[in-house]
Amino acid sequence: MITFGVDIGKFFHTAIAVDAGGQALAPSFAFENSEEGFQLFLQKVALYQKQDTICVGMEATGHYWLNLYCVLLDLGIELHVVNPLLTDAMRRMSVRKTKTDTVDCGYIADVIRMGRYSDVAVQTEDVQNLRELCRYRCSLVDEIAKHKNHVIGVLDHLFPEYHKLFSNIFGKTSLDLLSKYPSPDAILKLGTKRLADFLAKHSRGRFGEEKALEVRSACKHTVGVNRANAALCFELHQTVELIQFVEDQIDEIEKRIEQIYSQCECYLDTIIGVGVTSAAVIYSEIGNIENFDNPKKLAAFAGIDPSIKQSGNFTSTHNKMSKRGSPYLRRALWNAATVAAQKDPVMSAFFQKKRDEGKDYMTAIGAVTHKLCNIVFAVLRDKKPYVPRA
Repeated sequence: MITFGVDIGKFFHTAIAVDAGGQALAPSFAFENSEEGFQLFLQKVALYQKQDTICVGMEATGHYWLNLYCVLLDLGIELHVVNPLLTDAMRRMSVRKTKTDTVDCGYIADVIRMGRYSDVAVQTEDVQNLRELCRYRCSLVDEIAKHKNHVIGVLDHLFPEYHKLFSNIFGKTSLDLLSKYPSPDAILKLGTKRLADFLAKHSRGRFGEEKALEVRSACKHTVGVNRANAALCFELHQTVELIQFVEDQIDEIEKRIEQIYSQCECYLDTIIGVGVTSAAVIYSEIGNIENFDNPKKLAAFAGIDPSIKQSGNFTSTHNKMSKRGSPYLRRALWNAATVAAQKDPVMSAFFQKKRDEGKDYMTAIGAVTHKLCNIVFAVLRDKKPYVPRA
């Protein structure tokens, strides 16, 4: 068999063909991530197809490999997509510490040729769509977090008393007020009645004259800075509007996520602490549960398995999460575990047991996350809703 190793890049890929003994049949060559580039690669493959059977191996590098993969898949060429960690391990075995595209494609070919790998699973179209939407939503959530920190920083200068006025300064009423009137002076110019009417309208009647008087009092006695006041107000107005815009985008994305997820028979949202959005993240990151033989392998994929440090007679007893798997899956499991530790009777008792053993909060939540991962595995494997068991 002749093996093509392909090192994936954003604009260019590099490939090399090796025989069964690992000898290069020709120098490596580069080709563009384009139709013309793919045709060049296929011409090279066609030359060797006359001599022997062909297989192509590539790394799962970001999302750049998927275009070439789909083209080759449609042509019926044997394909293998491997985890970059495997080629990194192969590279570390080399005496010379060399990393170039030319060398890397050779390492990829060797990993495939030696057969010491497991293919990265390529999911169905629905799962891929769900994964893209969930990851996009995650990026927007992180973006909002940055903008909120910026708002807090501006308010610390402009109106430091503001955080006492609302239980959540990023609630709808508060954001609407900051967007329309982004300074204490602007709020004071409204007058008590107009401010009360504004608050009542945007809070659906929860706030009124009493809250208006409280806000005006804080405005009158603020110790906020006067310098660069106009610039800070402009900054605050723009950032608040940006937060509101991104939040509307997230709402729209979540509707699409829920629509796709509703067609998936996976029951993950029956697990206490796992909402529909979290369930969609977990399901889309895992894909086909049959790719994992047992819960330990799923935990390793999520990166919540403990790192192992052992040398000679020494074995570390203070190991942290390996964090080498999917960060999106790990994040969803961790967030769900923090809720489950409070609301699920079984998980709550398990969490408290760990705390009673002297574990700190983060370690105890880590243990709950690992237990939750086992439950996720069982629910996906059995295709049955979750039922808490004491």
